[in-house]
Amino acid sequence: MRRSFIAGNWKMHKTPAEAKALAEELKAGLAGCGHKILIAPSFTALESVASVVKGSNILLGAQNMATVEQGAHTGETSVLMLKAIGVDAVILGHSERRHVYGETDEMINEKVKLALANGLEAILCVGETLDERESGKAESVVKTQTEAGLKGVSEAELDKVTIAYEPVWAIGTGKTATPDDADQIHKVTRDTVKSLYSEDAAEKMVIQYGGSVKPENAAQLMGMENIDGALVGGASLKADLFLPIAEYDK
Repeated sequence: MRRSFIAGNWKMHKTPAEAKALAEELKAGLAGCGHKILIAPSFTALESVASVVKGSNILLGAQNMATVEQGAHTGETSVLMLKAIGVDAVILGHSERRHVYGETDEMINEKVKLALANGLEAILCVGETLDERESGKAESVVKTQTEAGLKGVSEAELDKVTIAYEPVWAIGTGKTATPDDADQIHKVTRDTVKSLYSEDAAEKMVIQYGGSVKPENAAQLMGMENIDGALVGGASLKADLFLPIAEYDK
């Protein structure tokens, strides 16, 4: 039985003080939650939030990291820096990183392997654009991104990998893939893991859905066979929205 994993990606929102206050609300509200929970504030707020969630049932996530551990990389943040302040996991390959900042499959794969080598969990994001979906390429795009993102990752390392399916056209738009449509792509992703590794690896793989997840649709999405959690954007910025998503089955 796969454990539900609900993650909040705060993107470029919240000052350190605001992030700390929200983290405190979530810590109190989710103290009895049985699901796996993660929040990912911006880099400047990581240390403030780390002080709140340390020792709690909430994991600390980062939204990105560099492809190398150190060096002359102005503006980048190293996996070593993230580890030093208590980060547990890192979101990699988010559609905004791919489509706004030009990150390639190869670059994302380097980050995945580096995160795992340093003991961090990795949330590997995959997903198609609207043009790709309308031209019938959604399944092939997600399959290719999954294969490329996991290249060189051993089956033993998969217990630290989560895949997040995010249809690019549904992120921040208010549009959501229907539960059936989302589940179909999740199945394609799971079948891809099976072809790369084994049936056991595919059955164990946690695959989140991301794309305008709200309290109103969380339970229905999470009720699908292949959807194991959510990577939540806008709705993770307010406790009164994120809490019911995280506790969708109550």
